[in-house]
Amino acid sequence: MKIATWNVNSLRARADRVESWLERTDVDVLAIQETKCKDENFPWELFERMDYEVAHFGFSQWNGVAIASRVGLTDVERTFAGQPAFGKGGLDPVQEARAIAATVGTGADAVRLWSLYVPNGRALDDEHMPYKLQWLHVLKEQAAADLAADPNLRLALTGDWNIAPQDEDVWDIQFFRDQGLTHVSAPERAAFHAFEKAGFQDVVRPRHPGPGVYTYWDYTQLRFPKKEGMRIDFVLASPALAGSVTDAWIDREERKGKGASDHAPVVVDLGP
Repeated sequence: MKIATWNVNSLRARADRVESWLERTDVDVLAIQETKCKDENFPWELFERMDYEVAHFGFSQWNGVAIASRVGLTDVERTFAGQPAFGKGGLDPVQEARAIAATVGTGADAVRLWSLYVPNGRALDDEHMPYKLQWLHVLKEQAAADLAADPNLRLALTGDWNIAPQDEDVWDIQFFRDQGLTHVSAPERAAFHAFEKAGFQDVVRPRHPGPGVYTYWDYTQLRFPKKEGMRIDFVLASPALAGSVTDAWIDREERKGKGASDHAPVVVDLGP
C-alpha cells in the first residue's frame, strides 16, 4: 500500500494538479490538508472518476481535511476525542476542521490513518499558541491511549504539523531565533517529541535526512528557488506500522511550476 500526505492549500484551486499527481504516482491513500472548502463544494467527482472513496471534513473556506482511498475507507472519525476548540478574543470556542481519521486497507494490512492540520501558533505570544500546544497534547494522549490498548495497532499520524522539530528542518535557524518565529520554539518541539516518546516514529527522516530536506517553501521572497524551506509535514507511525515501511520520500518536484501548493507531498510505501 502506498500512502501519502499533502497540504494542497485549496483543493478546488489545485484539482487538476492533484488529479495528475495521483495518476502519475499511483498512490493508494492520500491524506489531504487545507482543502479550504465545505462538504457541499468539495470536488467529489475528481476522486470518484479515479475510483477513490473520500471522507471530508470542512466547515468553511478555511482549514479542511480529507482522506481519499482506493483500498477501502471505513470507520470515519471527524475530530479526535477531546479535540480543543478555539475562541478568538474570548469568543465562544469553535471546533475547527483539522482532524479526520479512517481505516484504509483490509485485514492484516489495514491502517488507521489520521489526516491532521495542526494549528499554526502564528506568534509566540499569540493566543493561538496555547491552543496549538493543547491541541497537540490532547492528540498525543489519545494516540498513546490507542497504542497502549493495542500495541500491534497499525496507526499513522500524517499531515502538516506546523513544527520544525530539528534545527536542520529550517533553512536558517538563527534567522528564526533572531526574529522570534514560531515552529522552532522549545514548547512546540517538546509537543512534537512527545509523540516520539509515546512510541511513534518519523518514517521518512531515516531515509531522507537533512539538512536541506524540506516539505514547505513560502510563496514570498523566492523561498523555493533559493532553497529556503521548512520540514513541517510528517508521517508518524506506530511501531507495528513503522516496521512495514519499505520506502519513503518527499516529492519536491510537485512544488515546481504554475499553480503549485506551497507544500510538497510526502509518500510512504508499506509492505505486508
